[in-house]
Amino acid sequence: MAISYNNAFLVNCSIHKRPLYVSNNNFGDYIIPLFSAFKPMIMKAMPEVFLQIDVPKTMKNSAAKLVDAFVDSFFEFIDKPLLPSQSNYAPVEELEEAIVMSSIQGHIPDGFPEGVYIRNGPNPLFGGLKSTNSVFGRSSHIWVEGEGMLHALYFKKSSHGNWTVLYNNKHVETETYKLEKQRNKPSFLPAIEGDSPAILFAYLLNWLRFGKANKYISNTNIIEHSGKFYSVAESHIPQEIDIFTLKASNNWDVNGAWNRPFTSHPKKVPGTGELVTFGVAPTKPFAVVGIISADGKNLIHKVDLKLNRCSLCHDIGVTERYIVIMDFPLTIDLNRLLRGGSLIKYTKEDIARIGVMPRYGNANSIKWFKVEPNCTFHIINSFEDGHEVVVRGCRALDSIIPERDPNLKEFEWLSRCYEWRLNMQTGEVKEKDLCGTTKVYMDFPMINENFIGIKNRYAYTQVVDPSSSTTRDAPKYGGLAKLYFGESCAKFSTRDTKQPEEPIKVEYHMFEKNVFCSGAAFVPKDGGVEEDDGWVITFVHNEDTNTSEVRVIDTKKFSSEPVAKITLPCRVPYGFHGAFMSISFKAQ
Repeated sequence: MAISYNNAFLVNCSIHKRPLYVSNNNFGDYIIPLFSAFKPMIMKAMPEVFLQIDVPKTMKNSAAKLVDAFVDSFFEFIDKPLLPSQSNYAPVEELEEAIVMSSIQGHIPDGFPEGVYIRNGPNPLFGGLKSTNSVFGRSSHIWVEGEGMLHALYFKKSSHGNWTVLYNNKHVETETYKLEKQRNKPSFLPAIEGDSPAILFAYLLNWLRFGKANKYISNTNIIEHSGKFYSVAESHIPQEIDIFTLKASNNWDVNGAWNRPFTSHPKKVPGTGELVTFGVAPTKPFAVVGIISADGKNLIHKVDLKLNRCSLCHDIGVTERYIVIMDFPLTIDLNRLLRGGSLIKYTKEDIARIGVMPRYGNANSIKWFKVEPNCTFHIINSFEDGHEVVVRGCRALDSIIPERDPNLKEFEWLSRCYEWRLNMQTGEVKEKDLCGTTKVYMDFPMINENFIGIKNRYAYTQVVDPSSSTTRDAPKYGGLAKLYFGESCAKFSTRDTKQPEEPIKVEYHMFEKNVFCSGAAFVPKDGGVEEDDGWVITFVHNEDTNTSEVRVIDTKKFSSEPVAKITLPCRVPYGFHGAFMSISFKAQ
């Protein structure tokens, strides 16, 4: 997942004067009252003043040059170093055109659909993520940032049954990508992590120069709705993508009706095809839910959830009648930043709750359930089971962004598969660790999407390799897991009651040593009857040989060897979410 709110690798910015670095010591005592007094101007008025008032163009240009000169004189861009174990987080170059794959071990199986397997992920411009030093302190990008790059593998079948497989990649060319590319140097100051004065000035100077507090990175997921494809990260609205060329075109604002950030994980309502989304922002309204028509043309419902904090929600759930909202204590807080604290922080002492709202409800119709404090970025699925709404997700006891608590117990920041049962009649909550006491960490869940919002028997996750996930905030995934919910003999207990619980059945597909995956997706079999008729497909990288592949695993023979290994022509960096989308090549 990626956060960047509006909220041969070394390429240096042309800095003519090296700035003096000043720590946060007493500087914040001076600057915080100043920003408190001018907070409304900084957050709202400043962009309008600079960009929209009617002043001569020459004056605007002169002001922009002055601000640019100020940044060049007082801010130094520094490349964030990578350890040898982090080499596959480094960016790669775009290909000039798609390449036909000639090295396929195994075969593309019968029933595999024509389509594209596509994955999004960060691929920073100008050599990598940056930090800046200045008289105001230090600010830096965090590991989930970096401009989005799409990596796509196309599966095309001829009339004779022969397969052609092609690979391509391309940056998602957002407005800010084009702006920095044109300037040919790092320009946006990092504005997420670091000293409070440095972050505040980064916000202000980014607004003054570009009218945006931070970059639109569009690096987290790729989604489809009504036959159109979109790249998305919840810092901004999605960008429409030509699925064949990977070129980005217009921002998708639902014909002007949606002007907020947009979740990376919108969900289609079972039966209706409507798309449920939401957007969080650091100023009120903190969270808004929207429902988009099945044809993608209209926003048919929009509701402010009336939250009293900006919870950094990454996912949303749907059932046949309800929308599931996660309000957990990972928050974005501008007032905390103004007081010298962190912009993003997980506070485990704060309340954690799950809300269940009727699909066309409002804030007053939400039924809230208090749950044990946690951080859950990804929902596996949610559905109705009698009087209960069941929510399954990947739950951690701390957050992996923006930084880890050094006092945490080993691996508490990693996710485990978890279940909440929320009784809509009694208000009772039942919680369960689905894997029992087994110390296995998983995330990036996927299911057969035909079962979103209804009771499902299977799910698939990426499995963390803890021993390889200690040198960087980003975990590495050394295998895949298949979860068998239907074979659980769980004895659920109410909260605060300790009773032994049987774990569900889990089957594993582990990779060789120093081989890690990203962007795994479920591919349903053409004509498949059962829920698990299909394959899991994933990008993998071998750190010993520095080669990347796409592997196809039969979900009916999950622990067996892959049915196909496709060697890619270039390295594919670790990224975030992937999807398989059936497409027709006839028009191409």
